Formats: sequence, structure tokens, C-alpha cells
Amino acid sequence: MTILVFDLETVPDLDAVARVHRLDPSDTAAARAALGKGFPKPLYHRIVAIGMLAAEQVAGVWRVRSLSAGHAGERDETALIADFDAMLVQTRPRLVTFNGSGFDLPVLRYRALINGVAAPGLNARPYFRRYAMDALDLCDVLGGFDPRAKVGLDALCRALGIPGKRDGLDGGGVAALVEAGRFADLAAYCKADVLATFRVFLAHERFLGAIDPDSHRASLAEAARIDL
Repeated sequence: MTILVFDLETVPDLDAVARVHRLDPSDTAAARAALGKGFPKPLYHRIVAIGMLAAEQVAGVWRVRSLSAGHAGERDETALIADFDAMLVQTRPRLVTFNGSGFDLPVLRYRALINGVAAPGLNARPYFRRYAMDALDLCDVLGGFDPRAKVGLDALCRALGIPGKRDGLDGGGVAALVEAGRFADLAAYCKADVLATFRVFLAHERFLGAIDPDSHRASLAEAARIDL
């Protein structure tokens, strides 16, 4: 069995906001005002990093085969989406996310549309069918698909006693990293989120009885060897 754990890092797309609200694209202040202070809709998120962890279950133990994070310092958004989709076409993995149904997958689809990227990999399996397990959204599943029961990734990791987000960083700091050209830090932050999601996945597998305690410990040891 093969899984691909992934996570997006994004910044606001003020150009898209300006187009939607018929604003002068050079007037960033007006675009920011139109965007508002709440969390932007998926349409208005420009992808600046995609973190991916590929893992395979061998003799009951989940072994990490690769961990990477492509970012805007290397490739533009179009290339990031196209490269991610090409991996889906090639491997057709089961996807694992934390809040992927509510954020990462819709953002990918909207941004592929906006950038004119053909993305057959996103349709290689029913990834957008909310209750199917082709795309396991741990946030949704653990909360019973009830928004009132959802928790954040870092809070859950702390409750479970496993490493979560990198100290001193959260999603709100991504734009500052991009503006400062700190793409290595951006990639490390993204990979840490992916690795945290993988550890929650292992806890969920243990909860389901899909792996026994020894396999769970061995799988966590695999994750502990990863160098961010």
C-alpha cells in the first residue's frame, strides 16, 4: 500500500482579487481591503509550496520513501501544480491530508483552472469525493465530518505527544517568508507539516487496528529518522 501525504503553503493572490472586484491591479491596498481580514476563500490562494511525503507499508511497517517540498524559489505556481499532478498520474496514490477536503484539494483545482494547467492526475481517483477514502482527510475523519469537532494539526500533535509544527511559525507567517526570499525556511516549514500529518496518520492507523503497537513504534521510528 502506498500513500502520498501532502500539504500546500499559500499566499493571497491579490491579482485574482482585483479581477473579481474590478479593481486596478496596481492598487494592492484596494485589493487587500476587498480581500478582508478573514481567511481567504480557496480561489484567492496562490500556491508557493507543495510538500509531499511518499510512504509504503512493508511487512506492517510504514516506511518513508521520500519527503520533499517544491517551492516558489525554484518554480512558479504553474510548474508546482503540473509537477504534483504528474506524480499523481504516475503513481495514483492514496492521498492523506489534514483539512485537504476543505482547503488543499479545492485550492489545487481552482489554481489549476486559473493557471490553465491540465491536471488529469487530480481525477485519477475520486479524490474529491468527500466520504471516499481515496483522499483521507484526517481533520474531517477524526472530527466525524462535523465542523464543531475539528481541531488544528498542531493542537492535535501536542495532545498526542508527537512533534507538530515548527516553533515560531504558522500559516500566517508564510507570506513574510516569501517576501524575504527565505525559501529554504518555507520548504522546511512545509515538510514539518507533512511529517506531522504522517504521524497523525500513523496514530489513526493504530486506532483502527490496521497496525499493531510494534508496527506503530517502528513506523514512528522511520519518521524520526527524517531530516528536515
